[in-house]
Amino acid sequence: MPLDVYALTLSGPGKNSLATPLMESILAEVQAAGGRPLLVTGTGDAFSAGLNLKEVAGLDRPGMERYLLLLDDVMDALYGYPGVTVAAVNGPAIAGGCVVALCCDVRIAASDPRTRIGLNEVPLGLEFPPKIMALVRQRLSAHAIQRVVLEGGLYDPRTALSLGLVDELADDVVASARAWVERLAAHPPAVYAATKRTLRAGTLDLSDDQRRSFREQLIPAWCAPETKERVRAALERRR
Repeated sequence: MPLDVYALTLSGPGKNSLATPLMESILAEVQAAGGRPLLVTGTGDAFSAGLNLKEVAGLDRPGMERYLLLLDDVMDALYGYPGVTVAAVNGPAIAGGCVVALCCDVRIAASDPRTRIGLNEVPLGLEFPPKIMALVRQRLSAHAIQRVVLEGGLYDPRTALSLGLVDELADDVVASARAWVERLAAHPPAVYAATKRTLRAGTLDLSDDQRRSFREQLIPAWCAPETKERVRAALERRR
């Protein structure tokens, strides 16, 4: 009997950027997957270009808080998913797109040297939300995280592999990701889920102080006029 794999395909404007409708769709699809092995990829020639900066630029303080809490929900759903999750990073995975990939058990990236992968929040003037920082600390080595976070570079696949942002490169990224899904899904599902739960327990849990800082410091900083101006400038450069 063929393996029942749920394909979660990121699809939306702006190279599958994480606008509110796409994040809501991800949550719905993860729930619909119901524990089946999950293969995550992007439509077209991109995995995800990250947060939808056009939406971010227009948000007021309550809207920004809702938006970033929705991103937290997406992280919780993917990172805490009990079944196998493999990301087929078929193109650029930038900022929030890289975060989505990092939530998955295994990340296979296209070997095309034009692909760019990384976390460029600092160059954009955006402080890392605490849940994203917790994920990155768990995923990357102490040496790599200093470079990835502070440099804020968008790396070619080989560099991304050396830094631990991805686990493997492939010419046929979906086929290689599918092979990983089949390999991991051959394990007893209950044991896989229990072991995964133990490994990840508490990683994305925030303290009361972190939640307070998120509301009282980070959200206002993301809404500050100078931050919005940098975001708008980044949008202009993309045109």
